[in-house]
Amino acid sequence: MSTHIESKKESISQTVLMPGDPKRCEYIAKKYLSNPILVNDVRGMTAYTGFYKSRKITLFPSGMGNPSMGIYSYELFKDYDVQNIIRIGTMGAYTNLSLKDIVLVENSFTNSNYGVYASAYNTNMIGASQTLNKVILNTSKELKLNINYGNIYSSDVFYEKENNYKSIASKYRVLGVEMESFALFINAALFKRNASTLLMVSDSFLNADKLSQEEREQGLDNLIILALESCLKLQ
Repeated sequence: MSTHIESKKESISQTVLMPGDPKRCEYIAKKYLSNPILVNDVRGMTAYTGFYKSRKITLFPSGMGNPSMGIYSYELFKDYDVQNIIRIGTMGAYTNLSLKDIVLVENSFTNSNYGVYASAYNTNMIGASQTLNKVILNTSKELKLNINYGNIYSSDVFYEKENNYKSIASKYRVLGVEMESFALFINAALFKRNASTLLMVSDSFLNADKLSQEEREQGLDNLIILALESCLKLQ
C-alpha cells in the first residue's frame, strides 16, 4: 500500500494502462480483460487487474491534470515497481487531425512547473520512452492502424484565459493538447522506467467538431486494442 493506493503490491502488474477516467477503467476491464479484480477504490479511483490473453494487466485511472497523474504514476513506479505505463486518453487537436485519429506522443511540452518541483527538471519539454514507443509503432503496423506520431501540449489549465493555440502549435510543433503526459514522463525519467501516451482526437480547435461521451468510449476501442496488444510484446 502507498499513500493514495490501497492495493497489495502483488495485485499491480508491471505494465499499467492509465486512462484518466475511472469509468473508462471499468469499461476496459469488463470488455477486454478476463477475470478482472477491483484492486483499488480509494477516492473512487477504481483500478482493475486481470488478464489480456496471457498477460497480466492493471488498469489504473490517473485522474485529470499533471498533479493527479503525478501522484498516481509516482506511487506506481516507486511503491509498486511498475516498469511500464501507457497513458490512454483523449486530446483536442490544434492541427488538421480528424475526430478519432490516434496520436502516439513523442514529446510533451508544458506550461507546468511539475518537473521543477518533482525532480529539478528545468526544461519545459520531455520525451516519452523511445523503447516503448517503438513497440507501439511496430504493433500499429501489424494491426494496420494508421497513427500520428508527434508532440503534445500538456497544459495545467483547461480553461486558459488566452490560448494562442496556433502559436503553440507552430513554435513547439505540437499536434494538440491534453493535461497529463508531462508529469507521467517526468516520473518515468525519475525512476528510470518506461512511459508512453496514446491519445484519440475528441475535439478540434480548428472547428466546432467534438465527440459525445458515448462516441468517445466507442471510438477509443482501436486505441485500447493497440495498447493491449503492445503490452504482449513487453518483457
